[in-house]
Amino acid sequence: MMSTSRCRRWQEVERLRAERNAVANKMKGKLDPSVRQALVEEGKNLKEALIGLEEDLVGLTDKLQLEAQSIPNATHPDVPVGGEESSVVRKEVGSQRSFNFTIKDHLQLGKELDLFDFDAAAEVSGSKFYYLKNEAVLLEMALVNWAISEVSKKGFTPLITPEIVRSSVVEKCGFQPRAQNTQVYSIENSDQCLIGTAEIPVGGIHMDSILLESALPLKYVAYSHCFRTEAGAAGAATRGLYRVHQFSKVEMFIFCRPEESDKWHEELIMIEEDLYASLGLHFKTLDMATGDLGAPAYRKFDIEAWMPGLERYGEISSASNCTDYQSRRLGIRYRPAPSEPPPANAKKGKAAGGPTQFVHTLNATAVAVPRLMVCILENFQQEDGSIVIPEPLRPFMGGLEVLSPKSK
Repeated sequence: MMSTSRCRRWQEVERLRAERNAVANKMKGKLDPSVRQALVEEGKNLKEALIGLEEDLVGLTDKLQLEAQSIPNATHPDVPVGGEESSVVRKEVGSQRSFNFTIKDHLQLGKELDLFDFDAAAEVSGSKFYYLKNEAVLLEMALVNWAISEVSKKGFTPLITPEIVRSSVVEKCGFQPRAQNTQVYSIENSDQCLIGTAEIPVGGIHMDSILLESALPLKYVAYSHCFRTEAGAAGAATRGLYRVHQFSKVEMFIFCRPEESDKWHEELIMIEEDLYASLGLHFKTLDMATGDLGAPAYRKFDIEAWMPGLERYGEISSASNCTDYQSRRLGIRYRPAPSEPPPANAKKGKAAGGPTQFVHTLNATAVAVPRLMVCILENFQQEDGSIVIPEPLRPFMGGLEVLSPKSK
């Protein structure tokens, strides 16, 4: 119904514009003053009518856009149907570590090692904020630099993104900054938001572009801070670093041809699994059910790692194939290469190849720093309260192998 109303309003706008142009053409050359005055009045009336119709058309277009954004992507035929509990384990790596001493959670370990301060941050910024201190700072930097280094070896281009973006870009990526219980921080009296993930600015980097097929796939690994309201999140399961309002993250993002997106999805989850296995973590990979996909995702794989101090598995990453859901909204196409050389008599300047097509987009977490920090502190704690640093991170921490309690 709304689409029909918009179409009719558009037709009326086009009709009035044509009449206004016709009036303007009639006014060219010599005219009797009374005729000219009548045409001036007619043009004025048409202009006023157009202003009202164009305002209505903009309002209808905005409403239609909001309605369209509530429609989610299609789902892969192999995706389990149901809520989160219907998700299927694809793979399990390692096993839960056995401790012969009473274990501590990351909050207690962090306090004893003087790694972070939630109390001071609560006074300065509010709940779910934190200061990182001492070796925790080195650990964050190590995780970021290690992830970028490892993923770059796979042909990904490193990026540092803007952390404030236009609300329209957030919406085109499939997030709803104006929805109830939104996870997005909007900046008052502006059309801008803080990003909840680098997926948003990286997704927009080629907005309204036509890419060459020969340039695909375009693969990026992006570092950013992320900001989330975490509306509705509460309880012991979200305490400490597990769920916070601001954190650092390294994100992978791919633009590719439609027929290759399933292949790249498997590549992304393999990169994630290799990263976490090299740290010595115990985790499982899940094929997430339809009820947990979110609007943009055609298929999503999550990785949940064992967090012994929290006594549960916690999500540390996800990898999503968004097919053309985002690219259609962002206007990102590619021009297929011609299957054969153009004929000798082809018109000069005519674009070679077939009609443009929308690319597919995929995103995956390489490192969400606070979640991995929880895993490292809780899984590699020792009886004396120290933490063994996973070997791959040591070169990025100046060779530091163990975090030891501070002597009093």
